[in-house]
Amino acid sequence: MNVFDLRQRLVGDYASFIGSFFRIADDRIRELVDRELREGLLWPEPLIQLNPSFARGASIDQLAVEGVLHPECRKVFRRKQNQHDTGEPLSLHRHQEEAIRAAAAKRNFVLTTGTGSGKSLTYIIPIVDSVLREGSGKGIRAVVVYPMNALANSQEGELEKFLGFGYPDGKGPVSFRRYTGQEAKEAKEEIVAHPPDILLTNYVMLELMLTRPEERDLIQAARGLRFLVLDELHTYRGRQGADVALLVRRARTLFESPGLQCVGTSATLAGPGSMVEQRQEVARVASRLFGAEVAPEGVIGETLARATQQRELTEPDFVDALRARLAEDAPPPALDYPSFTTDPLAIWVESAFGLDLEPGSGRLVRARPRAIGGEDGGAAALAALTGVAVERCRGRSSRP
Repeated sequence: MNVFDLRQRLVGDYASFIGSFFRIADDRIRELVDRELREGLLWPEPLIQLNPSFARGASIDQLAVEGVLHPECRKVFRRKQNQHDTGEPLSLHRHQEEAIRAAAAKRNFVLTTGTGSGKSLTYIIPIVDSVLREGSGKGIRAVVVYPMNALANSQEGELEKFLGFGYPDGKGPVSFRRYTGQEAKEAKEEIVAHPPDILLTNYVMLELMLTRPEERDLIQAARGLRFLVLDELHTYRGRQGADVALLVRRARTLFESPGLQCVGTSATLAGPGSMVEQRQEVARVASRLFGAEVAPEGVIGETLARATQQRELTEPDFVDALRARLAEDAPPPALDYPSFTTDPLAIWVESAFGLDLEPGSGRLVRARPRAIGGEDGGAAALAALTGVAVERCRGRSSRP
């Protein structure tokens, strides 16, 4: 599926729908309306942003050899396809490694990275490691709180792959259960009677757990809780944020957990100021939410890396190669990965829509979303760089 073709079909269908129910008698008004619609008044140019690559970190095996992780983590955290698959070694992104090391040092931390960055592993791995070291079946060691059930459901499936696949009868060394409003009464009673090592829930259910008599044994099982995780931390704002902050404080008191380690995940850092200033602000907000200190150095951001070759875009040789790539008679690009990483158009697209350099530090950051068309769009920028017609650039930008 070509996403640009899909958009055009949707716009065409919607334009046909809009034009089907009004008739403008005045010629001047009709011409104005038609012109505005043609120019995208109701369907402006879509904004494009690439999901970038992340800098590579250590592997699970390396961290286990180093002693940062329990040796059994090498068997748990592998890429597995089915129940009988023992899997392949798992390598981490750099931000995942940094988070795991922060957890091993028993520091509160917040991970702020983008979509597809593996945020959940940054708390699941330390939790599983902790249970493996202390032994399973000693009560609830971690409560992971999600803002919605869909996220809890998804995480339950991921835990099943790691902690079920590759083990006899699908029973791994660490137990986990989902405890939300979706479970039947019998399932909840079974969880209360046999508490898991890891409990997945939402903030509404956590509130009920702290107040209802029938869940008193569940609270007892969580005494001395080791980890409290708030996933999607940025969703807790305003009144809801105040409610959750109070809930965390009540949980800390009832769980009798003076050594509780607080972990948060959030969307990519955004806002005014430098990365240092942004981290300070995230640390301030997280500390207020958890009722425990999150130091600025405990705010872990993503470290990006180029997927394509690093080139100076204004270098004459590169501009010539890019111009040739845009030519009408240019041969089709090779489809193998090494050729892709050195393709001039792929290099330019990653620079235009994926990555930018942070002023001052020079570190790679995500590029701001931009349109392909328009005065400030990617096609105009590519045309200005190469001297190739804008329409030609527009077509090649969307179909590299």
